[in-house]
Amino acid sequence: MTLDLFDLSGRRALVTGSGQGIGLALAKGLAGAGAAIVLNGRSRDKLEAAVTDLRAGGATVDLLPFDVTDHEAARAAIDGFEAQTGAIDILVNNAGMQHRAPLQDFPAEAFERLLQTNIASVFHVGQACARHMIGRGAGKIVNIASVQTALARPGIAPYTATKGAVGNLTKGMATDWAQHGLQVNALAPGYFETPLNQALVDDPEFSAWLAKRTPAGRWGRVEELVGACVFLCSAASSFVNGTTLYVDGGITASL
Repeated sequence: MTLDLFDLSGRRALVTGSGQGIGLALAKGLAGAGAAIVLNGRSRDKLEAAVTDLRAGGATVDLLPFDVTDHEAARAAIDGFEAQTGAIDILVNNAGMQHRAPLQDFPAEAFERLLQTNIASVFHVGQACARHMIGRGAGKIVNIASVQTALARPGIAPYTATKGAVGNLTKGMATDWAQHGLQVNALAPGYFETPLNQALVDDPEFSAWLAKRTPAGRWGRVEELVGACVFLCSAASSFVNGTTLYVDGGITASL
């Protein structure tokens, strides 16, 4: 049956930055499609609350806390998990951060943090997982990009640079690894109500601008990213590689 193409039963998915927001929503969505989940993040309290939440819904959940910006830590954690627990079939590189400031005043240390969290982590964790996936001849990697992969807005130029890099690193990963049976794609959310965007959600002027700028006329809900993510993680996307799928209410399609 066609729906079987989207079934993730028997698969295990690692979602970085999954203690809250988009990462947690995607973890829940993948669990709903049948995948076992491996949660990762910086806040132990948030991760433990997420584990409780997912297990209450019947999901199989493991916790794998490590610093995604540390190459050796990421590799050690993933190698250890693969050896002790089992294969990671799906990776969702979701960990990310934001910092807003006029570019002429943007702190250099904030720029470096953005580079490490938003793009270096995609390389570190992606490579660590891909080494095992290549050996098995199969694997799915979904990197979380953004509308800022294609667009810019005042005050977030370094964030825009990192998300543009995510889009191009995704193409490079697919180009290197498709021959080994991996599909690597990016999922690019528009403006969604998340803790990362809370300052904007709480700003009536920005929300009014966003409603006018977005053809759908509203903020996105994190649950609306689930279908696209399941598609990219499932057999339904077996010949989809190196693409960026925008889920943005039409904002990148319109002027």
